[in-house]
Amino acid sequence: MAFIPYSNTADVPEKYRVSDSDNIIQIHAIHPSVMKLHYDMYIELMHRPSDWSRYQRELVAVVVSDINRCHY
Repeated sequence: MAFIPYSNTADVPEKYRVSDSDNIIQIHAIHPSVMKLHYDMYIELMHRPSDWSRYQRELVAVVVSDINRCHY
């Protein structure tokens, strides 16, 4: 859980809104343009063609999250 207050999605300009049903990226809504860039980077890293499978990329994300004591 973040200790930074979340911005209301309705307060984010339309051009910066992202699909974030888990509200993981929404913490960046305090700076909407940064939130959009972060989301675009996530899509590029996790969903675009790569030498690593999607499973391998997700596994790395889980390990790093665990090391950082991030619980999602």
